[in-house]
Amino acid sequence: MVALPIAMAEPEEVAAEVNRANKVLSVPGNVLANPAKAKRKASAYSRKYKTAFKQVSSRFKNKNGTWKKGGFKRAVKAAHKAVKK
Repeated sequence: MVALPIAMAEPEEVAAEVNRANKVLSVPGNVLANPAKAKRKASAYSRKYKTAFKQVSSRFKNKNGTWKKGGFKRAVKAAHKAVKK
């Protein structure tokens, strides 16, 4: 449906329509453009949990740095418990 009128139109008309379409697509704030999302501020609890997890995690890891069996889950629980105190 669209190709027939374009094929029958004069080249100047086609060029004008292409330019108009490009201008519409390049408008700032267009729905197609992805605006950068603002980062959320970390809560006080999440900052405390982060430090507690880093301190506790070494107890639940092997010497080579991998997690022991069930270690990550236990480290999370221990970190939450440490922050709660």
